[in-house]
Amino acid sequence: MGRGTGSANVCGWTALILCLGMLSLPGSAQQTTVLVGSGSTIPVALFTKWGREYNKRKSRVQMQYLPVGTTEGLYQVSLGSGDFGAGEEPLSDKQVSQGLIALPVVLVGIVPIYNLPHVGSDLRLSGQVLAEIFLGNVKTWNDPLITKLNPEIVLPNLPIKVVYRESGRGSNYVFTSFLSKTNTRFRMQIGITSSPHWPVGSPAQFSSELTDAVQRYPGSIGYVELKDAAKKNLQQAAVLNSSGHFVKASKESLTAACIAVEQGHWSNFSASLTNAPQPDSFPITSFSWLYLRQNDFRSNKAITDLLSWMFTDGQQYVLDEGYAELPPQLLAAVRKRINSSQ
Repeated sequence: MGRGTGSANVCGWTALILCLGMLSLPGSAQQTTVLVGSGSTIPVALFTKWGREYNKRKSRVQMQYLPVGTTEGLYQVSLGSGDFGAGEEPLSDKQVSQGLIALPVVLVGIVPIYNLPHVGSDLRLSGQVLAEIFLGNVKTWNDPLITKLNPEIVLPNLPIKVVYRESGRGSNYVFTSFLSKTNTRFRMQIGITSSPHWPVGSPAQFSSELTDAVQRYPGSIGYVELKDAAKKNLQQAAVLNSSGHFVKASKESLTAACIAVEQGHWSNFSASLTNAPQPDSFPITSFSWLYLRQNDFRSNKAITDLLSWMFTDGQQYVLDEGYAELPPQLLAAVRKRINSSQ
């Protein structure tokens, strides 16, 4: 559903963003401003909760969030449609030069999920092997590359069925970032992108469709955010990190990845957290960012009020909705950046 797909759904979302973004309604005694964000489906539960709670707090400023995909959300905010975007793709130098900024919101983990009856949740995979699977070069579960990582597991002679997300998704960007860092062939053939051209497999528009497909078909493998995998109690692989440890995704292992990259300065808001150098870190970790226009960040009082609430009172809902919080030092740095704009 990303930009450039020609989907009628994107046109519909765009029209809705434009309409809501212009909604500043004069009333008899007050004016209601609707702040509209759009972007990734990964943080949609948090933004939905934030919208409900923030809208209770302030009747004159309301917030709505539309899950259209990372690429589309970035595109809309760069056009001036809506008030903010959200996603897992860092800003390019060009986007920064055009006046966009990014603030980290939460930590997310993209986890390999699979359906192997009688194997359990002890499967180990590396970026090197995951890349070969998603390139279509490893075709069965008892391939020597997989059995070498799992000498204590009897793996079936079962075809691997790849399921992937459609174009424009933040989970694609994070996953391909990790695979590109760990497999040269993958980096050359596909690279780091939110819209990869997968040579094998079947697409899923939403995370829920991907998890349903993996649950339905034995031999399947896919990738979703940790919260979605945990919600459905799916089999999750432990992944080899840059320190040589197999680590499963958890709030603790996502935090470890962030600390490994940010510790010492706590100011690199656009840092890549994939394959972080820490023994306990989950290697497919990322920030989920909030994208803003620099001019709005500096001068739009409604925007700064919303941001101040998100990163103070709004933080109580991060864990409740199943996400990993920013480390306190980084959260303090984001708050300082927001306060400096007021």
